[in-house]
Parts: sequence; structure tokens; C-alpha cells
Amino acid sequence: MNTTAQLLGGMRVIEAAAFVAAPLGGMTLAQMGADVIRLDTVGGGLDYRRWPVTEDNTSLFWCGLNKHKRSVVVNLGTPEGRELAQALITAPGPEAGMLLTNFPPRGWLSYEDLSAKRPDLIQLTLMGDRLGGSAVDYTVNTRVGFPLLTGPENSEEVVNHVLPAWDLVTGKMAALGLLAAERHRLRTGQGQHVKLALEDMALATMAHLGFIAESQLGQQRQRYGNYLFGAFGRDVKTADGERLMVVGLTGKQWQALVDAVGLQAEVQRIEQQHGLNLRLEGDRFKAREAIAAAVQSWVGARTLDQVTQVFEQHGVCWGRYQSVEQMIANTLPGNPMFSTVTQPGVGELSSPSLALDFSALAREPARPAPLLGQHTEQVMQEILGLSAAAYGQLHDRGIVAGPAR
Repeated sequence: MNTTAQLLGGMRVIEAAAFVAAPLGGMTLAQMGADVIRLDTVGGGLDYRRWPVTEDNTSLFWCGLNKHKRSVVVNLGTPEGRELAQALITAPGPEAGMLLTNFPPRGWLSYEDLSAKRPDLIQLTLMGDRLGGSAVDYTVNTRVGFPLLTGPENSEEVVNHVLPAWDLVTGKMAALGLLAAERHRLRTGQGQHVKLALEDMALATMAHLGFIAESQLGQQRQRYGNYLFGAFGRDVKTADGERLMVVGLTGKQWQALVDAVGLQAEVQRIEQQHGLNLRLEGDRFKAREAIAAAVQSWVGARTLDQVTQVFEQHGVCWGRYQSVEQMIANTLPGNPMFSTVTQPGVGELSSPSLALDFSALAREPARPAPLLGQHTEQVMQEILGLSAAAYGQLHDRGIVAGPAR
């Protein structure tokens, strides 16, 4: 059966990275069939014990971001270990010679040194800011303004978002950047050093969504709590205490909500009283409090089951707030992206495969993350041509390491 593992079959990427963005980029390529080899030092990298962890300190974070990869452990604190790492990065092969890293491009990760060994090398380096400074999602957020736009209306507190949005966007862009650079190499034979800054992705996103233009035009965005900015959307509560998010962004969504809740008379009253046309998104935002009160009055008099029946009948755009535990029970079953895998050191977990659904290819089932160093011997023999005896000598001297027994 043809599967998504064939999309990038034959491509080899060495990943020297930690935390979210770079490992996510590597995993994205691995889920499409690339041979992504995660390179760590003895004992694991910076994120090897990153929370959340199991009771025996196995990192669920590390397992989640390294699925479908191979794991190689080299003692990067030794000259010989660093030479082996460089040899893996610059090993021959028309679809090899690709490095993804978020470590500083110096020393054994210097693009100048690596490209001297393989002129067509493609290296993508993730940085905190464009000057190479250190930054993470939380510190980038402080610079772009979102913590001052998030939270209750009239609040003067900063509110940090728990979702690492810039890491996620940057990780996917890293995968795209490597694919674009490889396409360029296929056409020209040229390698190159591609740099991608976390802060630049955040700044670009701010511009794409109109935040920068809005501010430059003198329109200062305020906090709006749980309201949807620029149209109507608001959380409401049912008679049995369930919280829902109800949205009327498009004309169709708005009309569905009006019909479901029976808002026709209230819509006319609001329009006449305030001189608005609620068929317009912006006017719905201006009237958000009055609309929310009417929707809450209707929803608050009904149970979740009653609301669900009416909303589904009319095609309302809405969602029920639920915990992660409820999501697992209510949303995951039946989703073909998920399958059960046995994760070493953890047990059976629901794990996603590639989110993309290709009509010509079946989804490759999810595969677990490897044990640290699980593929060291295999990769050293396969790519560098080391004999079993030569590998054994390196292992005995602590230059390389396999999985912990």
C-alpha cells in the first residue's frame, strides 16, 4: 500500500536540537517519510527530561516531539565525538547533507566548516532573534504585545498564553524552509545556510493579521476578554453549568445563530436603537454586549443537550469548553489520525500521525519516539560504514552510546 511515508522517502536530515520548534520541524519531515536522525550527547540533550514527565521521570514532551525519528548518541564533549557528528551531517548521498538545528552555528555546527566538507550542504538554523540572541516563546511574546491584549477587559495585568504559538509556527516553517532549500539544490546544485528567527516569525504573524498596520494607523487594540474581535463571538453558560463558545463570524454563521436562538426581534431592536446593521461583522462587534446578553438568556434557560439539539439542527458554529480528559474521551475516538502506540518507558498512548490527509496516499500509522541512542550502532554502520568491532571500540571508550539497558 502506498502511504505518506513515501512522500519524502530517501531524504535524510540530521537534527541537532532541543525543545519545541526545531524538533517539531524534524518530526514533521519524519512523518512524511524523511529519515530524520536526532543527534544527542551522552545522557540526552537539554530537553530529555522536559516536563511533563512520568513518575519515573520519562519525558512525555520528548516522546511527543521525536516520533518517527532515529536516535543517535555521540559524546559531543570530545573531539572524536564531534568529528563523528560532522561526518554524519556531511555524509554523501544526493538526498542527504541536510542539518536542522537550533544550537549556535559555531564550533562543530559551523556552517563554514561543515560546507567545506560538503559544499552542497543545507543547514537551517533556528535562532531566538535575527541577531542570534537567546529567546523563547514567552520572551518573544513580551516583545510583540499579545500579553497586553489578552485577558479580562480593563485589566492592567500581563497574561501569558500557555500555547507556544511561535514555536509551533516556526517549527512548521523550518520544515518548509528545508524543503524549499532542497528544491533549490535539486535545480542548481547549490547548498546554503538558511536562518529562521523565532521573533521574526512572531513579527511576521503580527503583520499578516493586521496588528502592526492597525497600530501604525493609530488604532490601539484593547483587551476584549472572551469576545471575538471584529464580529460576534462570546462564551455562554447553559442551565446545567456547561460553558460554550458561540460564534457568528460569517453571514451564514450569524443567520444560523439568529434562527436557532430566535433573535429576529432583538436584532431589529438593537439595530434601531444603535443605528447599526447587524448583517455587518463590525456592527455585530459594536453590539457585542447586547447580543451576548440575548444569547446568554436563551442558552441559560436550557441544558447542554437541549442547546446541542437546536444548534446542530440549525448549523450554528459553536464549541463546548472541555478539559483535556474530556477531549480524549469525546473527540479522539474515531479520528483516523490517531492510533495506539506502545511508547517505550511510558506504555500505550494515543498518538497522531500526519495531520495532512492525501487523497492518493494512505496515512502512515503513528510510530513511537525511539529510545535515546536506540539507533546509534545501526546509523554508524549504515552511514559511516563502521564495522561492528570499530563501533564496539568507540562504545567502550564512551565516544558513542546505545540505549540504556
